[in-house]
Amino acid sequence: MARIAGVNVPDNKVVAIALTYIHGIGRTSAKEICAAHKIDGTRRMKDLTEEELNLIRTEVDSDKYIIEGNLRREVSMNIKRLMDMGCLRGLRHRKGLPVRGQNTRTNARTRKGPAKAIAGKKK
Repeated sequence: MARIAGVNVPDNKVVAIALTYIHGIGRTSAKEICAAHKIDGTRRMKDLTEEELNLIRTEVDSDKYIIEGNLRREVSMNIKRLMDMGCLRGLRHRKGLPVRGQNTRTNARTRKGPAKAIAGKKK
């Protein structure tokens, strides 16, 4: 397994897909990285040479992409800032409810957790 930015990327996957295993790199960014160094994105990771892997590592580690721990930290700081401001989005984060205006009457079980039984509901 190739190790890029502290993440083990799978050998049997296509390069453009394998790079998406790094948090912060999606399909578009992966294709840009391949195009920047003229690496065929349809080749498998195990078929790349050490030189090509080093080119990918340097591109990913450059300041162009915010990845892994730095990205997670930035996202959590943004959420914390919203909560400290007391804006609606921050309050909904604090209460564990959907933040982007979704219906909560019947759905939103992912954010609210498992359904809680209401006492005295039986007839």
